[in-house]
Amino acid sequence: MDLLVLDTIHGGDLLADELALRGHRVTAVDVYRGTKRPPDPGDFDRVIAPVHLDPSHPLVSADGDRLVTHHEAAGYCLRHIRPRLLVEVTGARGKTTTAFAIAETMEGPGVLHTSAGTFLYPQRRLLWRRSITPASVLPAARAAAVLGGWCVAEVSIGVTGAGDLAVLTSGDDYPCAAGARSALACKIASAARAPRLLVADGLSIDHPGLVLAGELAPGDGEAPAGRRGAVGNPLTALPAYRNAVQIASAAAGLLGLDPLRLVTMGPVPGRLEARREGGRTVVDDANSGTTRATACEAASYARFLSPGEPLALVVGEEHRAVCEGFPPGDVAEAVASIDPAAAVIVGPPSLRAQARAALASRGWHGQLLEAGTLDGGRATALGAVPSGPVVLAVKTWR
Repeated sequence: MDLLVLDTIHGGDLLADELALRGHRVTAVDVYRGTKRPPDPGDFDRVIAPVHLDPSHPLVSADGDRLVTHHEAAGYCLRHIRPRLLVEVTGARGKTTTAFAIAETMEGPGVLHTSAGTFLYPQRRLLWRRSITPASVLPAARAAAVLGGWCVAEVSIGVTGAGDLAVLTSGDDYPCAAGARSALACKIASAARAPRLLVADGLSIDHPGLVLAGELAPGDGEAPAGRRGAVGNPLTALPAYRNAVQIASAAAGLLGLDPLRLVTMGPVPGRLEARREGGRTVVDDANSGTTRATACEAASYARFLSPGEPLALVVGEEHRAVCEGFPPGDVAEAVASIDPAAAVIVGPPSLRAQARAALASRGWHGQLLEAGTLDGGRATALGAVPSGPVVLAVKTWR
């Protein structure tokens, strides 16, 4: 077939290579930075585009039944490189932590692919760092297949549906595709191709293989039905980890694995990770999913660990996610809600200026500093407040 693959920045190049290996004639186009004259989509049997592409884009606006998503195309490719067990994790919140938690329950060799990196298990050795586009599942799945092992993959804005289990971590939503689509609707639509769909409690989705996490793993830390003992991990005191451990425990029950392996799970790097630096507590929650809500949770955790001490907050957006950013108004709301001894706003000049203005309108007049990067913000915060905890709550790709 003659295939037109759009958006080489977000996985289109990987998809094009995989499809060419299967004998298709493939043309790949960078829809954001392309300088060549675009091809006529009418010359192709299929047009393969990411769900986050503006549907009014001239290369997709009139393609109708010939239009295939990156998720669907990656699912087609995965049929030829399936590992022994494949679990896909998506959702607006908690994807990475949940993927790490599910990997903790796995037995034997395998590959964990997340926005924090792709790791070989059980060694937990970093293999590479790539995005979590649907196409990025392909090299992780291939590596797992070579091992004869499992693959747990974090995927952005949906799943390929080629796995044994799809997981939706939250019902949070945001607009994508230039505001024309609901990200949650895209995730639910993609999951229709999955044989089983495990979702966080509170979600109501029409799927023949739907399972609510709470049906198998109550949120109180108990093990799934049929398993003795409770998942007594102290991380479940934090809401973000409680949800991830609950979903992972339920996934283990569905897959015939032991959820009690979660008892020894440690914190995920950049996900409410607490450490001591120079006698001070640092709570690191700087990751691609950082939001106003997660920043407030990180500050509460820091104050629990260091009660009564002045808190320095580093907050903002160093690198924007594909669709979901950290708007200046949310940054300002986080600062006003947390009310730190000092706040360092991180981001480009326009974000910092808008956040400053929003804070002034909210009547917050605490010590306010600025930095262009996460590392610069961390250094500024450590210097501005000589003692007490530091919270890193910057949206970034680590």
